[in-house]
Amino acid sequence: MPPITSRQNPIVTRFREAARREADGVVLLDGPHLVTDALDAGTPLREAAVGTDASDHPEVAHLVERMQQLGIPVAEVTSLVMSALSPVRSASPIVAVAEEPSTDLERVFNALSFAVIAIDVQDPGNLGAIVRVAEAGGAGGVICAGACADPFGWKALRGSMGSALRLPIAVTASGDDAMEAARRRGYQLIASVPREGQSLFAIDLTKPLALLIGSEGPGLSAAHVEAADQRVMIPMHAPVESLNAAVTAALIVYEAHRQRHISPGHPMSRGPTP
Repeated sequence: MPPITSRQNPIVTRFREAARREADGVVLLDGPHLVTDALDAGTPLREAAVGTDASDHPEVAHLVERMQQLGIPVAEVTSLVMSALSPVRSASPIVAVAEEPSTDLERVFNALSFAVIAIDVQDPGNLGAIVRVAEAGGAGGVICAGACADPFGWKALRGSMGSALRLPIAVTASGDDAMEAARRRGYQLIASVPREGQSLFAIDLTKPLALLIGSEGPGLSAAHVEAADQRVMIPMHAPVESLNAAVTAALIVYEAHRQRHISPGHPMSRGPTP
């Protein structure tokens, strides 16, 4: 079929609605990396669009071939139309609309016995990075609670670099709901705090646990900190008082990974107490 040349074509409306999360049950995948991850993860794709100036690129051509073999409609569009389909400043060479992954809470609480609960993390890039480090560091899933950014918005999906398509993610109306769900399943609640907590290098992170990460500015509320079973802090040299939410999550997730994957007799099984 000839390339789509008009921004009035219905495909533009469908992709823009997906980008704005106005269409129920679908997400926008922007760029070859996310489209590849979706195909590899078995995420159902409803349709895709490829720029006329990118269809001969080997990576894009391979993706188009894969989608065509799966019977996924692929439209070729001009650069003008692609600039309307892709939400980033420099339009991506390929975009797709996919079905939203399941947000079943039970999938988060699995045999790994380690979950991350992000409460009121409003920056989609930060939330995506938290999801990515949770997968990379061996957490079983992430719960996005309260006023969190949409984990399946296009910015958060790009921030997760595809992890949100693989790692179990759940969404709850409040941090209290997420914490209660974890507690009912025997998870300890560990609140990340900037001060007045146990050192990251002294706390035991080997038991079933849910790590609470607060918002970028104020962090966790006093009520959520008080309701947690333990508090953990990352030692910092003055005058630094706090770290980015995603960086905080990364450090604690990887300390938990270290403790859980090194045998007790190994000299690296526990870090020094500052």
